[in-house]
This record gives sequence, structure tokens and C-alpha cells, in this order.
Amino acid sequence: MFIRWQCISHLHARYGSSETRPSYRDRTPESRPRLDTAAPTPSSSSSSSIPELPGFYFDAEKNRYFRLLPGHNNCNPLTRELLQEREQEKHRARMLTEDEQPRKKAPRAGLNTALLLQKRHLGLLPGNSYCRLIHEVKVSGMKRHKLEVQSSDTSSPNTDNFRLIVVRRTNTHRVFTVNDVSHGGCKYGIMNFRGCSRGSLSVEMCDNLYFTNRKVNSICWASVTHHDSHVLLCLVGMAETPGCVSLLPASLFSNSNPDQPGMLCSFKISTAWSCAWCLNPQADKTFSTGVLVTAVIVTDAVTGRRQTYGVGSDVLAQQFALRAPVLFNGCRSGEVFSIDLRQKGRKDHSWKACRFDHDSAITSVRILQDENYLLAADMLGQIKLWDVRVTKPVQQFKGHHNEHAYLPLHVNEAEGLLMAVGQDCYTRIWSLGDGQLLRTIPSPHPAGKDLIPSVVFSSQLGGQRGLPGLLMAVRRDLYYFPYNADYQEGGVVAEVACQRTA
Repeated sequence: MFIRWQCISHLHARYGSSETRPSYRDRTPESRPRLDTAAPTPSSSSSSSIPELPGFYFDAEKNRYFRLLPGHNNCNPLTRELLQEREQEKHRARMLTEDEQPRKKAPRAGLNTALLLQKRHLGLLPGNSYCRLIHEVKVSGMKRHKLEVQSSDTSSPNTDNFRLIVVRRTNTHRVFTVNDVSHGGCKYGIMNFRGCSRGSLSVEMCDNLYFTNRKVNSICWASVTHHDSHVLLCLVGMAETPGCVSLLPASLFSNSNPDQPGMLCSFKISTAWSCAWCLNPQADKTFSTGVLVTAVIVTDAVTGRRQTYGVGSDVLAQQFALRAPVLFNGCRSGEVFSIDLRQKGRKDHSWKACRFDHDSAITSVRILQDENYLLAADMLGQIKLWDVRVTKPVQQFKGHHNEHAYLPLHVNEAEGLLMAVGQDCYTRIWSLGDGQLLRTIPSPHPAGKDLIPSVVFSSQLGGQRGLPGLLMAVRRDLYYFPYNADYQEGGVVAEVACQRTA
């Protein structure tokens, strides 16, 4: 007690009391404290040079120090966590303001359309490089446009937050969506997008939205009768309702052909966390699930026959290669390994074709068109491009933020772009070629652990008339970031039809 009183007296003697303490700028250089530790706030560079005093924080607006009170309760307005949240929110507001500016800073020095076109005409720029750099210019100039969701039933507006959106691989005018329901569970359906000649985008919700009291963990499109004819969902059990894996026909979400919805199956896999569909003819109509009992289950969707591969960790991410029936898996332990379905499972794990490790749990794996390369992201925010032939990373994409969330990667090789949403709710876009960070898009809403945006990028969002663009779903809102600088918001209409409980 005596030591504490002595320290407080020393602070009062050096800096004065809280009523008479001079501001930081009013002190002479000799009287200012000299500490090596800078304040850990995401503010501007001017505030980062102000020294940190133990037990105090410096308010840049009021130009003075204030005492920090201990504790983490919500009634304390001066906890360090709350101050960091305030600074982060100010930073987000500044970035939103900068994003609305007509001219944005180019991701690379001297990068503009006119200069690139001139170099192309002079033969100084190869065709592939020209296309890649043009996409970078377009990405840096994308502006946010809100898609107003209108319901045919005005008595029940959309009050449920978006959780996931997944675009089709072939026909990019259909997007599967999952919404969290306020009273528990979720609802899911399909949104149909259509590009118009005026440069706008129209959105129509499916005729039927299905409700479930279970949580949707993972989604992927499945090709049963034709490309992307079905949707594969991993449903986690809640209370007395067991979990399962459902294979639903896309026609189920439309009233155009209600009598013949197509093949509909439910598989008793109660703890599935991830799923993937195989498009290779050697494993036709086969899907895989990663379960939380340290196993990979490969199932024939027609016969129901299963092959189980025992692994040493929970499998959180999966994707099949296209040229060969090879499944790549990412584990909670940080291990990434592949399974060749042409080999039977053995207890000694000799069926693993290749393996390498990250420092944390894997959240997403994506195979490039050149299947010698694979992208993997983990819960430390690391995104690495691996050469699976030598099992070594050849590229790293810096800036991603993640601590414990299950966050996917989005790859668009036609545009040479890589996208990911961080746990800080910022959407970042990198160049797939050299790892350059091209754009950081702030969320239109304040950040929160349950408010992380879900995004998809498509080369032709809306079908043949569609243009490249980014679709973002956050809270109850949809936003569109098109390449087209002359985008007309008046053409955007979203209609929600009747809903049916499953």
C-alpha cells in the first residue's frame, strides 16, 4: 500500500494532478517522459509517436492523458479493449470515406488504363500481363452499391442475417444463401442474378426458402444429373435433432417443376464439418466429408457405399482435384494431406500421397488449375501457395487477419485474383501472381464476431450479360462491387417470394 501511494505521489509530482496536469504538447522536451514503448493503437502515425504511460492513455482529440481503470466490465468506459474498439471503428469510418472517393490510389505505381493500353499498342506489354494489370485497375476502382431486397409479402420483411453465400461454378447466375434465424436455426435458398443491358444487376430470391433447426457448417455445389444440379450441405445436430449430410436438388427451390424435384438424399453423418464433391469421372457422383471424430468419409451418393480414412486430427477443409480422383484435406493440427481414392485406406497412413504443415489449424484449401499448386489458409492469418510436388511454399499473401474463425478463400484465376475476408471484417484482394495486396474493403457495418461478411467473386455475375464483380452479404444487406464504373443502381431489384418450412 505504501509503495502504491508513493508511485501515485511520484506521478502527481512529475505530471501534476488530473485537474492541473499540462497537456503533452504544452510540456517542454526535457519534461516529457522518454519511454521506448509506443501506444498499441491503430491510429495515425502522429499518435503512435506519443509515449505510453503505465495505467494511462493519451486522448488525441482532447490532447491529454487519462487514467485507465482496471477490469473488463461493460460499465467501465476506459478499458484498453474498449479504447481499441473505438480506434478500430474510427479507422473503418475513415476507410469507408476514402472508398467513396471518385479516384482511388492505384495498387501499383503508375498503373492506369491509358498507360497500359499505350504499352500494349507499342508491344511493350505481353497480352497476359496486360489482362492481369487491367483487372487490377478495375478492382481498385470498384464502388459499393447496395442491393435493395424487396419482398412480395410486405408483412414479413427480411429480418435475418446472411451467414453464407456460395456461387455456382458453371452458371454464375445462381447463388446459394444461408441466413441465421433470430429464434434459432437457419433458412436457406437460392438467389437468381441476371445482368441487364443497361449495366445493372437484378436479383430474384427463390420461390421457396427452407427452414431447419440445425446449423449449416459447410456447403458445396454437386453435379448429379448435370453440372451444379444439386447442393451438398453439412448440417450439425442441435439438441435432440441429429446432424446429417443432405443432398438437395437445385430445382427444389423453385415452383417451376414441383412434381419432379430430382434426387434428394440424406446421409447419417452426424459430425460432418466440411464437404467436397468430386468431378473426376473415375469417382463419379462421389463426395467426401471431414468429421470431428478424426476421419475422412468418402461416400458414393448413388449406392451409399463408404470408404473411411482414419486421420489424426479433425478435418476442417477439403477440395477434390479435377484431373485425378485426389482429395486434399486441411486439419485442425495444421496438416495438409492428399488422399488418392484409387488406393484403399491403411492403418499406417501410407495412402497419403503428399503432406505438409502449417503452424495453425487449416481453414481453407484451394487447388489451382495447374494442380501442382495449392492455396492454404490457417487460423494465424497465414495464406500460402504450395508446390505439392516438392511440398514447399512458393508464395505468401500477407495482410490477412484471423485468430480462431473458420474463413474461406476465394480464387479467380481468370482475373488473377485471390480474396479473403478477415476476422477484422475487412475484405482483402491480392494478386495471385506476385502476392501484391491490391485492395482492402471495409465492412459497411461495424465489426463483430457474428458480423463477418460473406463474399463471392464472379467473372460473369448474372449470366452471359453479367460483368466481373464482387458480391458481399453482411447482416441483412447485399452489396455489389462491379467493374462497371457506369453502374445504374435503379436497375437493381430483389424480390423475395413465398417461403416454406422444411
